[in-house]
Amino acid sequence: MKADIHPDYHLIEVKMTDGTTYQVRSTWGKEGDTMSLDIDPNSHPAWTGGSAKLMDTGGRVSKFKNKYAGLGF
Repeated sequence: MKADIHPDYHLIEVKMTDGTTYQVRSTWGKEGDTMSLDIDPNSHPAWTGGSAKLMDTGGRVSKFKNKYAGLGF
């Protein structure tokens, strides 16, 4: 087996949309970093049956609604 070809595998903290956190092993970031999720199983319509809380973090929904305001969106 070749040496030094595998990425660093370490513990990170994942923060869900409701504020809960848990630790997982990952190759993302550095040891101890926190990954904050915008969408998770608690807020995604596929898992909530369509009654999701819409989180407009980037302003995309607002931009869309302003652009097409006259069409009833």
